[in-house]
Order: sequence, then C-alpha cells, then structure tokens
Amino acid sequence: MKSNTLRKIGKSGPEVTPVGIGAMSFTNFYGSCDDDQAHNVLKTALDLGINHIDTSNVYGNGTSEERIGSFLAKQGKQANNLFCIATKAAIYRDPETGVRGFNNTLVHLEDELDKSLARMNLDYIDLFYVHRRDPKTPIEDVTESLAKLVKKGKIRNIGYSEIAPSSLIRATAVHHIAAVQSEYSLSTRSSEMGLLQACKKLGTALVAFSPVGRSFLTDSPLSYKFAQTLDFTKNNPRFMQPNYNSNITITNGFRGYANDHGVATSTLAIAWLLAKGEHIIPIPGTRSSAHLSELAAAMDFNMTSKIIDEIENILPLGWAYGDRYSKVQWVGPERYC
Repeated sequence: MKSNTLRKIGKSGPEVTPVGIGAMSFTNFYGSCDDDQAHNVLKTALDLGINHIDTSNVYGNGTSEERIGSFLAKQGKQANNLFCIATKAAIYRDPETGVRGFNNTLVHLEDELDKSLARMNLDYIDLFYVHRRDPKTPIEDVTESLAKLVKKGKIRNIGYSEIAPSSLIRATAVHHIAAVQSEYSLSTRSSEMGLLQACKKLGTALVAFSPVGRSFLTDSPLSYKFAQTLDFTKNNPRFMQPNYNSNITITNGFRGYANDHGVATSTLAIAWLLAKGEHIIPIPGTRSSAHLSELAAAMDFNMTSKIIDEIENILPLGWAYGDRYSKVQWVGPERYC
C-alpha cells in the first residue's frame, strides 16, 4: 500500500501532501542553517510536489518565518498558492527575567499572528496553532478567541500543539479543530493512547512532528559529541548516556532492515507512520535537499502488513531508552497517559 494520496487538514481541508516540512530546521536548532539552505529545501519541496510547511514565531525568534517569507517573495504572483502554511504562537520569554511562559490571550495571539503574517508577507495563515496551552485559561475561551481570528479572515483553520485528547474534545465543542500537533514516531508512540483515536473520530488531522525520532530513525543519527553541543539534545534523556548508546544499538537493527529493503532508514520510518492512519501528516525537518527526497520517498513506498509487523518486532512499543523530554522540556505539553 502506497500513501501518496492527498490528506485533509480537518474535515474540509485544505488538502496537503502526506509528508510536509517542519521548518524548525530552518534555524540553528539541530545545526547551523542559512538562507540558501532553507531556500534550497523549499525549492526541492516544490519540485517534489510537497505543499505543507509548518513553522512558528519562536523558531529562531522569527528566523524560520523570515526565510519562508523571503523565499515566497521570489516566487511572484504564484506565491500565495504554493504552500499550505501553518504557524504557531503562545510561547514567550519575559523580557526582564528571561523566564519561559505561555500566553493564550486573544491580544497576545493576534499580535504575534500579525507579526508572523508580516514576516511571511501573507494575508492569512492556513493553519494557526496555539503552540502551548496556558493551563490557567480554559481551552474553551482560547478556542473562542481563535474563532474570532477565523471570522476576521486572518486564519483559515484552528490547531493546538501538544494537548491531551480530553482538551481536544472540550475545544471541539466550541469550534472544529482542524489539527493537533504531537510528537509521533516509532520511538514515541504515546499518541496511540487516545489522541490518535480522538483525532480520527473528530475529523482532526494528527500532525506528527519529530517523525524520525530526532535523527535516531535515520541513516546518520546525531553523534553523541555533536548532540552535546545543542541546547535541546544535551539535556534530553534519550541523548544522555547510557541511553544514547542503547538507542543507537537498537536502531542499528532498523537501519539494517531498511537497507535490506533498498531504502533510506528515514524513508521507512515515515512510511510506517503514514500507514498508521490516513489522518496522520508527518512534518519531518531537514536542512538537506537530498534528505528531503528520502523523506518524500515514503509516500511511494509499498508498505505491507508483513513489513509493519517486522518493523515493530525490531522496534517494539516502548523500545526507546529515556523519556522524550527532560523535566524542563515537559513544561507545557499536556500529559495524559
């Protein structure tokens, strides 16, 4: 079974390619990236027919959006029809203390949205997420605020990132939620414990970030030495010893299995994810056009139930060593299982 049919974000669209692009990599999050690299990835995306880009106001403090905007500016009149663009807001840092927090008020969300629109030179955003929930603000109130932005024509669809199934149900009672973004891959399968099912029932797309396990499910995982130079991975349990070596050892078997099938490891990891549900839309990030081609190849991979079983025998549920987040990184995402 191949997974190259367009998938809907929400009940009524827009329709997007099964594999999109997570544009956090257009910043220096996983290593240095410049304008040319980001633009080359976007050009390759167009060549491959990929039409979904996911970014955020906080990715490089606006750098990711600026690079998308500068690429679109070169495309002329057709720019508005090339991509379905999603962005997010709600995370901020206190300018005096530097403390990270979340603001779900309409004033903050609309102000940040306006800045995002300006950076990308867009009239509206196809999909606007609340990046992290502020637990002090009822999600019903937040959803009403987002619905006002829909009525104003500034956004077309509403999304939430890292929320629990119960929160999705509460929000849906106010307005249809087109997408929920959550980490989902062979190494992180907590979405299967309620979120995946709730999204399917409610007609909500599950947009899967980090679908190649933050590099563990690729042919070239981050080295331990390099991971220690990155702010996120140096404190992430899966990249700390002895977990790191254990995760490399167990995924070596998956790399060998992908090689036996004549495909890149990341191709097989994404193909497995696409087969888990037609409402799942992975958004892998990359700074490499060649790697993007490997990721996109998952849409044409002939996945079978036999291959799925063999993959899950190599990487069984719960195989990863270490939590997906550190204590600090867990501030914001909703735990539900």
